[in-house]
Amino acid sequence: MCGIVGILGKSAVATQIVDALKRLEYRGYDSAGVATLEDGGRLERRRAEGKLGNLEVKLSEAPLSGAIGIGHTRWATHGRPNERNAHPHATEKLAVVHNGIIENFRELKEELQAEGVRFETETDTEIVAQLVTKEILKGKSPVEAVAGVLPRLRGAFALAFLFAGEEDQLIGARHGPPLAIGHGEGEMYLGSDAVALAPFTDEVTYLEDGDWAVLSRHGVQIRDLKGRPVERKPQRIPSGTFMAEKGNHRHFMAKEIYEQPEVVGRTLAHYVDFATGRVKLPATLPFDFKTLKRMSISACGTAYYAGLIAKYWFERLARLPVEIDVASEFRYREPPMDEGELALFVSQSGETADTLASLRYAKAQGQHILSVVNVQTSTMARESAAIAPTLAGTEVGVASTKAFTCQLTVLLCLAIAAGRARGTLSDKDEAELVDELIRLPGLMAEAFKVEPRIEALNRDLARATDVLYLGRGTSYPLALEGALKLKEISYIHAEGYAAGELKHGPIALIDEDLPVIVIAPHDHLLEKTVSNMQEVAARGGKIVLVTDARGAEEIGMDTLATIVMPTASPTVAPILYALPIQLIAYHTAVFMGKDVDQPRNLAKSVTVE
Repeated sequence: MCGIVGILGKSAVATQIVDALKRLEYRGYDSAGVATLEDGGRLERRRAEGKLGNLEVKLSEAPLSGAIGIGHTRWATHGRPNERNAHPHATEKLAVVHNGIIENFRELKEELQAEGVRFETETDTEIVAQLVTKEILKGKSPVEAVAGVLPRLRGAFALAFLFAGEEDQLIGARHGPPLAIGHGEGEMYLGSDAVALAPFTDEVTYLEDGDWAVLSRHGVQIRDLKGRPVERKPQRIPSGTFMAEKGNHRHFMAKEIYEQPEVVGRTLAHYVDFATGRVKLPATLPFDFKTLKRMSISACGTAYYAGLIAKYWFERLARLPVEIDVASEFRYREPPMDEGELALFVSQSGETADTLASLRYAKAQGQHILSVVNVQTSTMARESAAIAPTLAGTEVGVASTKAFTCQLTVLLCLAIAAGRARGTLSDKDEAELVDELIRLPGLMAEAFKVEPRIEALNRDLARATDVLYLGRGTSYPLALEGALKLKEISYIHAEGYAAGELKHGPIALIDEDLPVIVIAPHDHLLEKTVSNMQEVAARGGKIVLVTDARGAEEIGMDTLATIVMPTASPTVAPILYALPIQLIAYHTAVFMGKDVDQPRNLAKSVTVE
């Protein structure tokens, strides 16, 4: 979750940019930088490894006086977190800052290298700088150059450009991660979060996915991905609301759902070496996956369902047997545990009472303790031998969304690492899985295009007194999670089942009033799932099918609605398919007038039994 700030000001902006970046420090970062245009439109940069204080030292030693500039706090994805890889990246023609992942950076870099371009950094961002520079050297204007390059980029990204000699122009672009425009009197601003712009303006325009904008001191022109002019209505943000800011979303839950391409990309950056296509564990683990005979997983609620999906991954990719239990049962069941094995615990807060008690029991049994947590200063983190942080950022909505997909991302990376250590995955297998992970943030951004189709289901689902969710394989835990989400925020009774269990009881519930939500990406289990759908259809059940284009074509059944997702590999599909089940619950609850951020009787962190 890197921070982006751009200012078209009336006087020196470098200090203002740094102050704005400080308001984004909650996102986490490992380097920072500023670029401005000095006398005659000359590009100048100051960059520093570490915290913003180090950048301030650089600026005090060599001040920048330009009235236009961009700044960035970087969380390393491609390349080490050092000054050379810090943003802004620059050529003789431009400087650029970037939040997200350019997933096709390797092929673009090879293309440029074949043309003789030399790269100074290890980052994917420099590819963007070089591509736009190439277009400018052909005689194109900055606007024309950006317009030509954006369609070539795949992934989830936000960008801000500063061009040499262009003292009244900034260009910003959004595909996935958020980007906001601030309006001032003879000044304009750009930020990855409106909280960064709070000291300067209370009038903000939020770019929509695929938008790119050309800013001058007197206004902004916004275009869509095809270059067509579009209007985006500015919003007045009341003073004092920025620190708990929802952006252009009605609820924190919606904002956090939409943050998932960004935070999953940030989490991936902690666990994947994008240049080599290898998983990199964040720290030396006090155990060896190769010697383990089994592992146990324990968690509560949504985190438990993340653990259930991880069980499939660890057993299939690493051939490592996994036992899993909800923490409230595990702690009292007191299972026998062989000393020296691995116990893995999953919690957003790291303070969940039952999970913490289970951790302490396992620790007393001589287990190696690994915790997947979002709060690295939590009790669970402190009491674990090792932690695997999820880096989702603060999650305000009680019903977990972005924490869930970040947990899944971490768990899949751990399963891949275990497979490599145990010899069940080859170098090629790992590279293919990492490529799938690199594509994931871009696929998640693309998946939001299904939202209008989901929102149209509101009335049908809101009328239901019961809803059934079905899935096979890793889609079974997703069915459980989908049912939990609907229960949590809409208060509609819902149950998730393994589709193969339909005839063992749940089929008795099916009639023309029962919506049945089927999660069925195209995989080796699809044919079996289709048989279950036919059983539902024969009894008049209203089917909502969540699948991909190939699955929709092969199934070919009449449904109440078919939600067609981007095509993803079966391995990463559970992370991608979390988005539609979250949106189904969210839009149903909003239609019913429920408080989706603070549902009744629930707390964000369950710290008592």
